[in-house]
Amino acid sequence: MTTSTSQFATSIVFEDVSKFYDEVLGVNRVNLQIAPGITSLVGPNGSGKTTLMNLMTGLLRPSSGRISVLGISPSEPEEIFQKLGYCSQFDSFPRGATAREFIEFYLRVHGYTKKEAGDLTQAALERVSLTEAADRRISAFSKGMRQRVRLAQSIAHNPSVLVLDEPLNGLDPMARAEIIRLFRALADAGMFLIISSHILHEVDMMSDSVVLLHNGYVVAEGEVHGVRDEIDEHPIQILIRCDRPQTLAARLFEHEHTVEARINDDRKGLFVKTRRPDDFYLLLNRLVTEQKIQIESVAPVDDDLNAVYQYLITSDGGNAQ
Repeated sequence: MTTSTSQFATSIVFEDVSKFYDEVLGVNRVNLQIAPGITSLVGPNGSGKTTLMNLMTGLLRPSSGRISVLGISPSEPEEIFQKLGYCSQFDSFPRGATAREFIEFYLRVHGYTKKEAGDLTQAALERVSLTEAADRRISAFSKGMRQRVRLAQSIAHNPSVLVLDEPLNGLDPMARAEIIRLFRALADAGMFLIISSHILHEVDMMSDSVVLLHNGYVVAEGEVHGVRDEIDEHPIQILIRCDRPQTLAARLFEHEHTVEARINDDRKGLFVKTRRPDDFYLLLNRLVTEQKIQIESVAPVDDDLNAVYQYLITSDGGNAQ
C-alpha cells in the first residue's frame, strides 16, 4: 500500500504491520487505511482485534511496520492522547471515586484547568445519560453504568479518534440503542470511531465499514454491504416463532432458495436457512397472509458472525495467506 503524506495526516494508516508476542502471532502484515466514520473490527476471540486497537493507541509497539493516527505515531503518547480517546472492555477505577471525580481527575491530568475539567465532565456525563448518578461511587454501579463511565471518560476531551473495545457489553437493549445513536452522531460530526464487536446486527446498524480478522490476518475489509457481497452464497439463518411452524416449513420447502427448515425443539418455531434473504422475506409475507399464520417474531440467527468467519476462512476468497 502506497500512502501519501496528506493521507497520513487525514486518516489512520497501518503499513505492513505485524506484532508477535515472542513466537505467538498477534497480527501479521496488516495494511489498512481507515477513514472518518464508524469502522467495526470483527472476529472471534484471539483474532487480533484487541492487539490492533492496542497498537493504534500506543499501548503496544509493532514488531515491524508503521502506524500513523492523523499523522501522529502512537509511540508519541503526549501527542496521540490529545487526539485519541480509548475505552477498554475492562474496569479499573480508583476505590471510592464517583463518576464525576474519576472523569475530572483524568482531565486534570490531561492539563485542563479545574473549571475546564468540570465543564467537560458535565458535558460528557450528559452525553451518556449519567448525570443523575454522577456523584455516586462507581463501586455501587451496575456493569452497564460502569461502561457508561468509561465511555464518558473516553470522549470527555473531545478527541478526533475514539477506540472502543466491546463498548456495548453490559448494556440493556434500550441503553445499547441509545449509545449506538451517540456513536452515529459522533461519526456524523467527523470523528473516527474504531469499535470491536461480535454482534452482526449491531455492526450492520452502526458501521460505515468493517474489518474482518482471523488468526491475526485481515480476511476482508470495506463497506458492510461490500463485505456481505463476498459471502452472498453463504446461507443466512433465520428463526421464526409462529403458531404453525410445520405448515410454514412445508410451504417454504417448495422453493429452491430454502436450504433448510427445521422445527424448533419447543414446536413453537422453526430455523430456516436461505441463500436469498430478500426473496425469502417476500415469500414469507405472502405465505403468512395466504395461510393465516400468526407470527410472533422473525430474527436472524447469525448474530455473532461465526458462520461468516468460517465461510471466509475456508473459501478460496478468504485465504488469509
